[in-house]
Amino acid sequence: MALYVKAAAVLGQLEAKRGSVKALVFNSGHKNIKQLYALVCETLRYSPVLEDIISTTALLKKEKKLQMNVAKVLVYDLLFGKGLKCGGSWKALIMKHRSQLKSTLARLKIKRKVCRNEDLIESKPAKDYRLPRYVRVNLLKTNMEDVIDYFKREDYLYLGQATDADHLKNLASKQFVSDPHLPELLVFHPKIDLHENVLYTAGHIILQDKASCLPAHLLNPPVGSHVIDACAAPGNKTSHLAAILCNKGKLFAFDLDTKRLATMGTLLLRAGVTCHEMANQDFLLVDASDSKYQGVKYILLDPSCSGSGIVNRLNQFTDDEDSSSTQRLQALAAFQHKALSHALSFPSVERVIYSTCSVNREENEDVVEKILQQYGNHFRLVNLMPSWPCRGLDTFPEGPRCLRASPSATLTNGFFVAMLEKQNGQNELEQNRESFSEERVPLPESDLAPAKTLEGKPAACTPAPRTKKVKRKKVQSRT
Repeated sequence: MALYVKAAAVLGQLEAKRGSVKALVFNSGHKNIKQLYALVCETLRYSPVLEDIISTTALLKKEKKLQMNVAKVLVYDLLFGKGLKCGGSWKALIMKHRSQLKSTLARLKIKRKVCRNEDLIESKPAKDYRLPRYVRVNLLKTNMEDVIDYFKREDYLYLGQATDADHLKNLASKQFVSDPHLPELLVFHPKIDLHENVLYTAGHIILQDKASCLPAHLLNPPVGSHVIDACAAPGNKTSHLAAILCNKGKLFAFDLDTKRLATMGTLLLRAGVTCHEMANQDFLLVDASDSKYQGVKYILLDPSCSGSGIVNRLNQFTDDEDSSSTQRLQALAAFQHKALSHALSFPSVERVIYSTCSVNREENEDVVEKILQQYGNHFRLVNLMPSWPCRGLDTFPEGPRCLRASPSATLTNGFFVAMLEKQNGQNELEQNRESFSEERVPLPESDLAPAKTLEGKPAACTPAPRTKKVKRKKVQSRT
């Protein structure tokens, strides 16, 4: 019974645009993630057919306690799946209507002149992107060398540090590399599933898309800082911030959704995060003048958005025709602008990251441009990672200082990142950033706003270092 309840809950969250299919399923807490994911995806594929059958049989009218999403998953498993897996009241309820449901399906196939169930699905054209499996090493619990050694012992072949996105496209199933931009990120073949791997279940690795790692990485608060994660759940970015802070300082995490906050608590516990303080509160209602937040200098704001950049979201089944309507985008942009304005109102704030998993200009460049028109005398837009291939739109002069990510250009989900920094003259941080040379850090990370060396940043957080180091060879270009 729990399987169907969880699946129905995920369908409801998708309708409310609360996240992607994968994120919602993996944060559901269900013991069999693969089973739940398969049921949700297949129910989505057959959703219009299921709604037709449920409507024709008047199932919801006959069974007043039955809700649409629960009915969908039950009817799917009865008619298209491997049969109902649960016992008890759900099975007894749906089996009463078994004959009528099956005969309705048969008539529908005759009406549409198809023989196979699959032919009932009206597929929509969609680009099939296969993104690599990104694995962020949790430096609160381990280090890169130990994780690399672990996978090598598991018969994976480590190819060293990739030099560009092309190398990530051609990984074989048992090959992996270090990411060319993020020092704590490993990259595997897209079909590698590590959700049941001991390193994942123990919190030593975090399965997180590369683009989603950019906000915390770019904010890069110094160890011991006071930081706010404004819209924190489900918690991957929060755990990343804690790793950068080495669990020192204070990390305030806010989210309005009680269930998502509970999921985040579980994730942070598994990741070994101890420097956080969670609050079930709307960030917009947080009092910026409260003495508790007087030391906050760094804020990460990743607010609710359309999610239009998420690749594996089954958009062709989950999005209605006006999911990107002008009215909806305007409402989202208004909220995002208000949240970013509030972030900039904290009296000691020096740096704010604004990010979305949207590809819509209205939620990205337009929001930042409007903010600069209001706060341009106090905050400037930082030119992030000049070597990054995908830039912000040039809809305003500073637009290309922002970052965009896309499946085609960066092999990630669609994403947007901007960083606003308080203008206090040429402070030490800015001097360090502008004088930072390629020679000091042998990665494109030299383009990042932070002025810490790669060796300096993770080492403080890791357990006692190993004496044996793994040599990272460069991946050779294929000809």
